[in-house]
Amino acid sequence: MRIIVDTNVILDIFLKREPFFADSYQALRKAIEVDTECLISASAATDVFYMLRKSFKSAAKAKETLDQLSQIITFADVLSVDIHTALMRAMPDFEDAVVDAVAERNGVDYIMTRNIRDFAGSVAQVITPTEFLKK
Repeated sequence: MRIIVDTNVILDIFLKREPFFADSYQALRKAIEVDTECLISASAATDVFYMLRKSFKSAAKAKETLDQLSQIITFADVLSVDIHTALMRAMPDFEDAVVDAVAERNGVDYIMTRNIRDFAGSVAQVITPTEFLKK
């Protein structure tokens, strides 16, 4: 199985955001334990870094955390075709449309996100961490 993990789930884990931390952490852990390939879009890595640096008040700590993430998650390239595909999607948020396009091109089974509504019209199947835990 392949899943693409949305930025909000990654940030829930590293920033221990409640009430989402436990389900997000357990869902990612379960995915890894059952040998699921977990991806995030390469463009999301800059968003994650920015939020971590802001929260930790340390670029070094943010880089270290992103490096740890790279040990368990694959960064999926964002190609120009993904941008063009995203521009044609009727999704309200462009970043989410890019994630959806990357997910489609990479043949993922699910996009794991807390914001299901943001992915309305997604080509890929969308699932919350809580729903993933029930699978």
